[in-house]
Parts: sequence; structure tokens; C-alpha cells
Amino acid sequence: MTKHQNTSVYHSPDLDAERHAASRVTVIGMILDAVLGVIKVIAGALFHSQALLVDGIHSFSDVASDLVVLGVMRVSRQAPDQNHPYGHQRIETIGTLALGSILIAVGAVLAWDNTLRLIAGGADQIPEWPVLVAAAASVASKEWIYHYTRRVGQAIRSDLIIANAWHSRTDAFSSIIVLLSTIGAMAGFIWLDILAAVVIAGIVIHIGWKFTWNAVKELVDTGLSPEDTEMLKKIARETDGVRNVHELRSRRMGHDILLDIHLVVRPEISVSEGHQIGMQVVSGMRDSLDSIRDINFHIDAENDEDDVPTSERLPSREEIQDILTSHVGELPSHTRLRLHYLKNKVYLELFFDHPGQEPSLKIREITEELSDYPWFGSLRIWYGTH
Repeated sequence: MTKHQNTSVYHSPDLDAERHAASRVTVIGMILDAVLGVIKVIAGALFHSQALLVDGIHSFSDVASDLVVLGVMRVSRQAPDQNHPYGHQRIETIGTLALGSILIAVGAVLAWDNTLRLIAGGADQIPEWPVLVAAAASVASKEWIYHYTRRVGQAIRSDLIIANAWHSRTDAFSSIIVLLSTIGAMAGFIWLDILAAVVIAGIVIHIGWKFTWNAVKELVDTGLSPEDTEMLKKIARETDGVRNVHELRSRRMGHDILLDIHLVVRPEISVSEGHQIGMQVVSGMRDSLDSIRDINFHIDAENDEDDVPTSERLPSREEIQDILTSHVGELPSHTRLRLHYLKNKVYLELFFDHPGQEPSLKIREITEELSDYPWFGSLRIWYGTH
């Protein structure tokens, strides 16, 4: 029988392969961002498109974010060590927070500057056709890199890489806006170019806020959704040998899920059976959510959440053996004592290999001897091999 048993089941990914995949896709995206940034800034300045110029600055912010991603991924995908037993993925979360903050700052500056220009009526030059070519090239290339990066991010379970993929897609969205606004400006609505620049800046701010808020929620250990939590509890309750689940706590580390769960089992089972029941629960949970990285299960013999928690002041095995010896004398050498700590009482079981080994006092007399102790629950005596 076991009162409490904590077991942590940890799943370790291939960190070197993940780091290599993340670095490769990020370097490809960074080179593409740098080339597009140069093209759009030059084309925007030469061919009178404020929207394309802002879009080019957005591309350069992608280069900066790619550098952040490369640095963070190199550190965050290190194996767990003595100082970081759960790994380094929270560094990735901090990187996502930094990336989101950069986007918000860049978007806010661009939005403010172009809003002032729009109010002041600063649009006086019509964009030329090379702007359309640059914007179309940007849409096609950024949509490609978005799908490529997102696929890698999902494969290695990295929120930072997925966030960087969406950052790339905002460039594609903003280039579509450049296309439409340029067509409108060339048709005579010149102010559409500056309005498009403000809209693009707003998109950048929105995506940045989304990344920042998700990172903050993870850093303060926000748990799984109520639906996922209830699903995991149901899996545990339906596992053979589990009487109840009275606590399940969850948190995220990067794209991974860490769980702590308390399982109530029958009090008379062995430690090994309780552990096996816990492993069956772990297997069922992993089958339902493949992002679970670590499960710490705690085996309880009673629901100590609703009932009175077991006091740590109850006597230890050594103390109980000394008390028994003082009342009934020295027990035979092959006598085994099993203790059940339940509802702040201790229930004793004595096992004798052969009849006649038991002490001279009868069970009723031993019970009377021990009844003055507030912790005493009951005594049972077993004969034969157990």
C-alpha cells in the first residue's frame, strides 16, 4: 500500500535536430527579408510610394527578428542541466516576447508618422508601376517562406518559429495592401498610399501584441483550457485502478505541456501497483495530447483534498515498532508489519509466517493496549505466507 508516490515521466526530444532545422529555415528567411527590404525601400523612395517604403522597413524588422530567433533557438534548445532541469525553453518564450515588443514598437512609430502625414495632406506624388512589381514579388516570396517556416515550427513544436512564420506573413499581407493602394493611387486617389502605410503599421502592431500576450501568459504559468483539462481528468478516471482524480495542474514551456496530477487508488495496493496504474494514466494522456513533455503523477490512498489532510505528526514505522515492543514484547524475527495511514489514523497489519509465532497477548488485548494512542485505528493479524 502507498500513501503518496510521486513519479515524473519525461519525454526528451532530439534537440540538435530541432536546433538545426530552426536555424536553417531562419537563415533562409533572413536572407529573403534582407533582399526584399532593399528592393522595397529603394523602389518606394524612387517611385513615390510611402506604403512600399514602410513595407520595406517592415522587412528589415523581419531581419532583426530573425537574428533574435537564431540567438534564442541556439540557447533554448539546449538539453536540461543541473540549473535548468526542465530545459531552457522559457528562453524561447522570452525571445517571443522580445519579438512581439519589437513589432509593436516598429508598428507604432510607422503608424504615428504616417497618420500625421495623412492629416497634413502630405500625399502629392503618384506611385509608379515598378511599385506594383516589387509588391507582387514580395507577396509571392513571403507567402512561400511563411508556409515553409510554419511547417518547420510545427514539426519541432516551437512557438517562436511559428511566430516568426506569421511575422513573415504580415509582410505578405502588407504587400497586398501596397498593391491595392498603389492601384487606387494611380487611379487618382493619391491619399490611399499613405492610408495603406497606416494600415500596414496597424497590422504589425496587432501581430506583435498577439505574440507578446501569448508569451506573457506562458511566463505566468497559464494552464490548459478547461476543455483540455477535463479531457485529461476523464482519461485518468477511466483508467483501471483509479478511483478519483482530485487535482490536475498544467503549465506550458514553449510548445510543451507540463502536468502534475493526483490519482486516488485503493489504499491496500502495493507501491508497484500504484506506480503501474500511474504509468497507464500517463500512456492515455500522451495518446490524447502529443505536446505533453513531462507528467508528474502523485498516488494517493485517499482524497486528501476534500477530507482532512493526513498529519505529518503521525508516528513513523520505527516509533510504532518501539511502541509494539514495549507493550507485547519482542516480535519474532520474520514478522512483517504493514502500516496504512488513512484519515489521520494508523491501521496496523501483522503478518506471521506460521501460527504460534504471534505474541502471547491476543489481538483484543493488543488492541486495548494501543487504544489509548490517538493515532491508533485498528489491528489485523495474518497467518501463513503473504
